[in-house]
Amino acid sequence: MCNRKAKSEMMSSCVYPNIEALIDEGEPVCITLCQDEGETSDLLYCELVHKARSGESFHIEHQRCMPGDYILGISETSPVDYYLKSNRYKDMENAQKAAISLPRIEKVFRSIRIEPLKENKEKFDVLLLYLKPERAMRIIQAYAYHYGEGIPSKSIGAASICGDCTARTLKMGIGISYGCKGSRKHSGYANEEVPIGISYELLKIIEEGLKNIPATFD
Repeated sequence: MCNRKAKSEMMSSCVYPNIEALIDEGEPVCITLCQDEGETSDLLYCELVHKARSGESFHIEHQRCMPGDYILGISETSPVDYYLKSNRYKDMENAQKAAISLPRIEKVFRSIRIEPLKENKEKFDVLLLYLKPERAMRIIQAYAYHYGEGIPSKSIGAASICGDCTARTLKMGIGISYGCKGSRKHSGYANEEVPIGISYELLKIIEEGLKNIPATFD
């Protein structure tokens, strides 16, 4: 793991040293859409990602979250009825609007590989990080360093890890989230952490931006 605590000793082994230095706990997680066979997991996608943050690796075709299957493109069953029954929205109309607004993976694939960055040996699709707000701010600033504008992201407070940080990131290049009930309840990342996804294609750009922007408290 390359983080701020071990920065001086391990910088040479980091793939993206400026990005990895923002992490206080755990590791960056690689998400790769694959064409080969995977396993069925009885855990939620957000749980699998959080476990990968702690060093575990997974290769799945199915996971336990029904809305997650819809967002990941594994199922065509809309979560609208589930959302209505769970009292997330006041009526069917708003539950339908919420379901329609969810980002979905459109790429055709068979399985998903979820692993720590240090275990990845090839190109991946999304790098997922859990950061404190000030560190997440620096990712946004690094993006703005190159483009002069804010990140193209939004959140509805649902489908955080699968939707905001994976599916939306695949479409828009970057996705930040404040979390959701399911991911915060089941995977247990800290209240003061926000998840953020960065596409593989943007990583070098963000890395360079972090290298050049001023430190927050300088």
